[in-house]
Amino acid sequence: MGPLVSTDWLAGHLDDPSIRIFDCTLLTRPAPDGSDLISESGRDAWLAGHLPRAAHVDVQAISDPDQPFRYALPSPDRFSEAAGALGIGQGIRPVLYCRNHHLWAARVWNTLRHYGCADALVLDGGWAKWTGEGRPVEAGAFCHPPARFAASVRPGIFVDADAVAAGIDDPRTVLVNALSPQQHAGRGGVHYGRAGRIPGSVNLPARALTEAGTTAYLPPDRLRSLFAEAGVSAGDRVIVYCGGGVAASSSALALAAIGQEAAVYARSLQEWARDPARPLVRDGD
Repeated sequence: MGPLVSTDWLAGHLDDPSIRIFDCTLLTRPAPDGSDLISESGRDAWLAGHLPRAAHVDVQAISDPDQPFRYALPSPDRFSEAAGALGIGQGIRPVLYCRNHHLWAARVWNTLRHYGCADALVLDGGWAKWTGEGRPVEAGAFCHPPARFAASVRPGIFVDADAVAAGIDDPRTVLVNALSPQQHAGRGGVHYGRAGRIPGSVNLPARALTEAGTTAYLPPDRLRSLFAEAGVSAGDRVIVYCGGGVAASSSALALAAIGQEAAVYARSLQEWARDPARPLVRDGD
């Protein structure tokens, strides 16, 4: 089984005791001065309506609050405690969804993989597709029984700035910017510091990988064509980045769905763009 599951599949597994569903929605909006993003829990939206027996995951609550970057990866011990409290552990297959084009579900999926949970799945189309098909929803709080999670970091899921820098001049590595064409060009929409892109990177926005109506990922052949057109070939080492490692996680999930691994620059431009020693280029430079 690949990392994505259909609404039909999940509907048929709602009573499977090994399946535990999680709503990963987080809400973001620009700060009043446009210089940053403000993140808000999606808990209220979850309380108003969620998939049957779906608990809520707040990405901020499972991140490291002592780091200067949004959604920073926590220590293995901290993540083990958080995941276990959510009900994720041995013998459990988490199924993740959100309301934002898979962005937050994909980030949680990638984080679980980073800490050794290879069984996590993402609902293709998430909330939009499930509710668009008239499938059952519930309201109110719900939590899964706690479990025991023992984190074991798997290298290569997330990478740091030095790995990205090493990939700039490596012909075997393709750097993919998952932000919008405007942001890639350095013309605006910046909430993470200097405008521009990492030198040598290609652009394929994460939102271009999903259908407008259902928010489901495009068919595999179409995904392969889009990545190929952007400059990604089978066998390439792929590193995806964005503003904070969230949209990039959705791109990594799409690549995994077509059988190609990709690493995510965890801190992405919120780190790179604020370091004057790290190069950025803009159209016209």
